[in-house]
Amino acid sequence: MSMKEERLMQIILAPHASEKTARLEETAGQICFKVLKDATKLEIKQAVELSFNVKVSAVTVAIQNGKQKRLGRFVGQRQDWKKAYVTLADGQTIDFVGGA
Repeated sequence: MSMKEERLMQIILAPHASEKTARLEETAGQICFKVLKDATKLEIKQAVELSFNVKVSAVTVAIQNGKQKRLGRFVGQRQDWKKAYVTLADGQTIDFVGGA
């Protein structure tokens, strides 16, 4: 495995599941992933294509700012994170359940 493939395998941290992402998957064929903060759109596209053997037509990214949280008199900040909305080509799907 080359250095580039190792980098690509580390870019996708986890799929991001919410009501909005479920609706986007049904209507627009988009899937949302948590990705590394320094990942580019091209790297995300290549990582999804390498990991899931699908064809990606577009990638949109968004930085999610960390929320301010309070524990008693102490105030803290959650970390910022990046999410990527990946649009798959027509007829392509990703099955996270594994055929169940």
